[in-house]
Amino acid sequence: MKKAKKSEHLLLPVCSSFIITYKYVVLSQTTRVALLTGKAHEKLWNIVKNVLRERVPAEVFGKTEEKIDGCFACGYGTILYFEDMAIVRSLQESFPTYKDNFPIWAEQTDAMHQLAVWTMLEDAGMGASLQHYNPLIDDEVRKAWNLPGDWKLVAQMPFGVPVAQPGSKEVMSLDERVFEFTD
Repeated sequence: MKKAKKSEHLLLPVCSSFIITYKYVVLSQTTRVALLTGKAHEKLWNIVKNVLRERVPAEVFGKTEEKIDGCFACGYGTILYFEDMAIVRSLQESFPTYKDNFPIWAEQTDAMHQLAVWTMLEDAGMGASLQHYNPLIDDEVRKAWNLPGDWKLVAQMPFGVPVAQPGSKEVMSLDERVFEFTD
């Protein structure tokens, strides 16, 4: 059963507040978010399966479908994260000195939104993950919800009430990842 601890009518305002709150490079406001619940959420994961069915060998597709159904489609909803590349291109033209940086800065801004929303979901007792079936599904997603062609899909965040704890994973030593310099 697809459940959420926050009702659907509260999710959109909370997601929207992060879009308004977070700082952008030169007020670019490139991040776009689509909140999918109910049939829209199911539609997304059917799109993912249909696209992958054409690309993944038939003998292993069963495992792919099982993972999608058991980890993502079974959730309460999915948040799609996009970057409006028309704005990014406009910034590149307006500030040619920094033109190579604007796509990078846009993705960093998107990542801040992802972290903020994930944290909000966790605080509400829900679990989330971040998936990247893009660019494979980009065209179908834009077509399904009539989204502009300039919107670049960055990530998909399925969420809902956790039914199990995440599995353990190996992590590198912090000595290899965190450094402090004092002079």
